[in-house]
Amino acid sequence: MSSYQVKNKHLLWRAAFGPMVENVNQLRDIKPSRLWKQLVKDSSKDPKYIDVANDTVDGLVKGVQNLVQIDKLTADQKREAQKQARKKSTEDIKNLNLFWLSEMVNSKAQLREKMSLFWHGHFACRVINIYFQQQLLDVIRRNALGNFGNLLREVSKTPAMLSFLNNQQNKKQHPNENFAREVMELFTMGRGNYTEEDVRESARAYTGWGFNVQGEFVERKNLHDNGEKTFLGKRGNFDGDDILDIILEQKATAKFITRKIYTFLVNDQVDDDRLNKLAEGFYQSNYNILQLLENIFTSDWFFEPQNMGIRIKSPVELIAGIQRMIPVQFEQPQMQLLFERTLGQVLFYPPNVAGWPGGKSWIDSSTMVLRMRLPQIMTQNDSFTIKAKLDDDVMMGHEGINKAQTYKILTNINWDTIVNAFNNVRKEDLYSFISDYLLQTRSRVPSSVVDRFANISTRPAYIRSVIINIMSTPEYQLA
Repeated sequence: MSSYQVKNKHLLWRAAFGPMVENVNQLRDIKPSRLWKQLVKDSSKDPKYIDVANDTVDGLVKGVQNLVQIDKLTADQKREAQKQARKKSTEDIKNLNLFWLSEMVNSKAQLREKMSLFWHGHFACRVINIYFQQQLLDVIRRNALGNFGNLLREVSKTPAMLSFLNNQQNKKQHPNENFAREVMELFTMGRGNYTEEDVRESARAYTGWGFNVQGEFVERKNLHDNGEKTFLGKRGNFDGDDILDIILEQKATAKFITRKIYTFLVNDQVDDDRLNKLAEGFYQSNYNILQLLENIFTSDWFFEPQNMGIRIKSPVELIAGIQRMIPVQFEQPQMQLLFERTLGQVLFYPPNVAGWPGGKSWIDSSTMVLRMRLPQIMTQNDSFTIKAKLDDDVMMGHEGINKAQTYKILTNINWDTIVNAFNNVRKEDLYSFISDYLLQTRSRVPSSVVDRFANISTRPAYIRSVIINIMSTPEYQLA
């Protein structure tokens, strides 16, 4: 395997969702620096707004509880209306999930979608409102490679985040500190870089920030605290935008964001010297996200062996990565949501405001079994059984009361495309060639073990079975 291919596969798993089967014969000859430039170019256009709601106006209504129309209803009518609105919005969010997952698999804008997944976890938000979720996702995807300050400001003013963190209820004389605290603790500086007094004072500055029934950000002047405030050593009649400006002036913010990106893209074990240099560059660039990524992905140390094949793929990365190598067409695409649910990462349903912890938290005895069976389930019309809980938000409509349910997964695959990608490989070299292409780890399952389960009846059958068997190993869980 050429040194270019080793580095290019590494780059595609970190800056994208893995190589596609069409890349098999391309990655050996292209320089990693050129591949990086192509990733940037392919993600340079603004993404199209994803709109899966059947009726946008209907979507605006969902989650807004103070509409006149709702107030005119009886108590029973309100409960039923809210139940139906919640059910419809949950169904639409399920469709939004599948649409975005398809973009991760198929879009040329791999770098943008990969960083959008990062920001989706960073700005974790869980609201049962399709319009709000679509709007927040659009903000994230448009700004994923742009300026972090702009991303922070836009996210902070979305109805999704304002409602999730209770700032709609933040009013003078009765400030709600939830939004102010999470902006500093989870979105910008991290713990230890502010005081409880800073939380209280910045909460006062955010009073009046909210949204109207059209889903538009509004500053409700009559609810805003116009008094003088002291925040991070500065004093003035601050509003929410002033607070965000002051936060962005802190080098702690650049370091906090850089650390999170480093652990997502490079290694859970952070090299402090590299982190400090990256963070300083990020700060001096006025929070240019793409520049930070270029400093990472074009560095020599990014391709050092200790940074390769050591990150556990998140469930979404695993699901998308398998489909980029094996172009699977699901007869019931919603079955992918059951994979997400069982493996522990349902898009738009983070466990809490801190998002998914990642790393070793992805793996336990039950998820590991499904992870290793997933390639077979996807490709061989197999069944799998899960024990569901009564949590319809997360189950996305698949209700269950702590009892096991079995699902049959039906798919269609054009295996000819995959088999033809290995036309120029000698039969005796197929196992090592496929292993090198699929795996990021230096360790390999012995060919004798794989051959025990391989179908040797024909060359195409052998290629198919080797791919599935290698994907079903612990080594394939690492990127």
